[in-house]
Amino acid sequence: QVRLVESGGGLVQAGGSLRLSCVASGRAFNSDDMGWFRQNPGKEREFVAAISGGGRSTYNGNFVLGRFTISRDNAKNTVYLQIDSLKPEDTAVYYCAIYRTRPYRYERSVGSWGQGTQVTVSS
Repeated sequence: QVRLVESGGGLVQAGGSLRLSCVASGRAFNSDDMGWFRQNPGKEREFVAAISGGGRSTYNGNFVLGRFTISRDNAKNTVYLQIDSLKPEDTAVYYCAIYRTRPYRYERSVGSWGQGTQVTVSS
């Protein structure tokens, strides 16, 4: 059974950085496109970034503007999300995802979700 476990969230001051990790287990994932979404209470889940199975191609959400960097280490079955220059509006639960189809920005394209990790940015 596929399992995704996120970590790395926490409370950070505005301007700081975090690196989120997502470890996948249950099978090999080096051919799977994977990504990150985020969600604030009362809002829809929002696409952050995606990365192809081999890691050669990445795709970002409209708001990313260079502050978010997705990467992966297939030898560790791990996907990362580096977030720099954090802003209070980045506060959200961040979810890791394995895609079953495209386009990446839609929740319906996701096959499996992690449980999420909370990121809170104080001003």
